[in-house]
Amino acid sequence: MVIVQKYGGTSVGDIEKVKSVAKRIVRTKRKKNQVVVVVSAPAGKTDELNSLAHQVAKIPNQREMDMLLTTGEQMSVALLAMAIHELGEDAVSMTGLQIGITTNEKHGQAKIVDINTDRIRRELRKGKIVIVAGFQGSTSKNEITTLGRGGSDLTAVALAHVLKASLCEIYTDVDGVYTSDPRIVKDARKLDMISYEEMLEMASLGAKVMQSRSVEVGKKYNVPIMVRSSMNNNPGTLITKENKKMEQVLVSGVTITENEVKITLLKVPDTPGIAAKVFEKLAKSDVNVDMIIQNKSTTNFTDISFTVFKSELKRTLPVIHQAAKIVKASGVEVDKNIAKVSLVGVGMKSHSGVAAKMFSTLAKKKINIEMISTSEIKISCVVDGKKGKAAVRAIHSAFGLSRRKTVI
Repeated sequence: MVIVQKYGGTSVGDIEKVKSVAKRIVRTKRKKNQVVVVVSAPAGKTDELNSLAHQVAKIPNQREMDMLLTTGEQMSVALLAMAIHELGEDAVSMTGLQIGITTNEKHGQAKIVDINTDRIRRELRKGKIVIVAGFQGSTSKNEITTLGRGGSDLTAVALAHVLKASLCEIYTDVDGVYTSDPRIVKDARKLDMISYEEMLEMASLGAKVMQSRSVEVGKKYNVPIMVRSSMNNNPGTLITKENKKMEQVLVSGVTITENEVKITLLKVPDTPGIAAKVFEKLAKSDVNVDMIIQNKSTTNFTDISFTVFKSELKRTLPVIHQAAKIVKASGVEVDKNIAKVSLVGVGMKSHSGVAAKMFSTLAKKKINIEMISTSEIKISCVVDGKKGKAAVRAIHSAFGLSRRKTVI
């Protein structure tokens, strides 16, 4: 039986933790499993390398950034392989290039296009534990690339798929997926099981347990994923396909993201095609827009608001100012003090009144809603950033998420 395990940066943050992880891996191997391990850089190492790069160059070359950032994972895999050798088991560490992970040529945010499993399978047949550097691959021309923040999750799930693994275990510093961030909601409850759809929404809406792209791959190929803590042996949360039992639970969690800004084009002429001109301009500049709202007007003018990640603000502002001139807007307003609070659950498909309860809960707490976005299984509201955490706690309590069954 093949098992893929992924260990995050906090799990290998120091030598003692590396040794502890090595023991866990060896125990798994000695239960007659073939084990493939994906490892992240030690906690803080990627940020440290990123800081060094920006001390050298204002805007570092992205190819060279990939060369630099991948060294963090290479350090982790080598040390972990050594620790496993000390425990009497054979292990081999490999980079994304050595393992056969081929990506496209988009440095910093590459996508996996193929994985050649020949070398992994040869090593597994020899009885070795294969230790893979996460977050990285290479192009068809052997140029090193990275998969974006959280890319080690993607490496693990993709390998689990191509190797037809029985399970993909994601080890982190929390022992599963919670109904909300326990640092914000003290009585948040760990979920035994969650659907791919719910996890995908929660990951994209601020839950930091897993990278959203990795959940997409898991859903596409039906890879069973277990989120567990590397610090204990507690049962984790299984991420799997939706079933009827899941639909009986109204909502699964409340998330918050505070890494977005709201940009508003003021007093835009309310004529057909104006919004298209604005967002085509942003699209051509590769600006990812999240939520959008356009106010209905009786004065022949309207305001158009949208949100982007704070990391993209510097790149977005010159583009939106150009767009403002093109559509003859009176000005551009930026609000950095916002929070997006979201309620997620597959049970919303078959239950009514969820939005009304969420909105009334915020109203009782005198929290004004600035923007709203919905899908079949989620409702997101943008609120004042100072009230974001209070909004999360109020919604979590109103829906009884600390209990086994949510209420409405």
